[in-house]
Amino acid sequence: MNSSVIEDRPNLKEPSVGDKILSQFKSNGALWAFFLLLLINILITPNFLQIQTLYVNLTQVATVAIVAIGMTLVIASGGIDLSVGALMALAGTIAPMIFLSDFGMSYPVLGLFVAIVVAISAAGVAGLFNGFLISKYNIQPIIATLILFISGRGIAQVLTNGELQTFDNPSFEFIGTGRVFGVPVQALITIVLALSIAWFMRRSIYGRFLLAVGGNEKAAELAGVPATKVKLMAYMVCGLLAGIAGLITTAINSASDANQTGQLMELDAISAAIVGGVLLTGGKAPILGAVLGAAIIQLVGYTLLANGVHDAVAMVAKAVIIIVAVYMQQVRGAK
Repeated sequence: MNSSVIEDRPNLKEPSVGDKILSQFKSNGALWAFFLLLLINILITPNFLQIQTLYVNLTQVATVAIVAIGMTLVIASGGIDLSVGALMALAGTIAPMIFLSDFGMSYPVLGLFVAIVVAISAAGVAGLFNGFLISKYNIQPIIATLILFISGRGIAQVLTNGELQTFDNPSFEFIGTGRVFGVPVQALITIVLALSIAWFMRRSIYGRFLLAVGGNEKAAELAGVPATKVKLMAYMVCGLLAGIAGLITTAINSASDANQTGQLMELDAISAAIVGGVLLTGGKAPILGAVLGAAIIQLVGYTLLANGVHDAVAMVAKAVIIIVAVYMQQVRGAK
């Protein structure tokens, strides 16, 4: 073989161990951060490995994870949803109104079923309304969802006259406080939803359509993708998931509080989705990553509070996490 040919070949340098570790961190940063947080807590946080501590963290992360899954779908479509907290309050208000009504008291089982279905459906319809404004009238997502961000909670407050609705309904409260083989029911609901939606996104045509619309909507439409229907479904599912989270929160508190339920949830959900790896520019929908992001956000807050750090610092820490996550996205995008 001609030696000059060999000499002309590019000099391929084998990546060093440090480069490999850095590459793995960039591609799996959320997972590494989660394990690092676990290790830190094991070393410095008192009683972290106790079952009760695990139970507390699972119950506090479940609702954020559920809403973050819906937010991930919306962001993957190229949008955003600021109304999820208000939709939680709306669903959490409607359900007790039904099972505490004369109909609900006369037919407890049927009344509870109707209450749950109607409450979740109402949140889904509200999400559909968001999607309709965005896909049909081309209203910017942040403006369109701001409408229900304001009016959704207002409707819930009108329905209850701004008063707390307390109740004693063990069957309903089970979804928020019950356990199955020691595992919180709300955690099981979260796992089932996350795995089901992740499977659906990976296996269905809709999943490919959603990523295509989020990546380049005009190109997707030219390729025959029904972008309007894709967006409508994303916002509807986000609303449905917010409704489920609202029912869980209401069940935990044994009361419907239109003023407080879902407060700032939109920020936590967006944070979890970003930390979980969703691209703010759309085109990527890491469903399980959203759950992992919610767990990281929860662990950061728990770690600081359990070690005597003020809650305000925890809020700053969340902001730092988001900045780092966005920076990592830009680094990967640049490459």
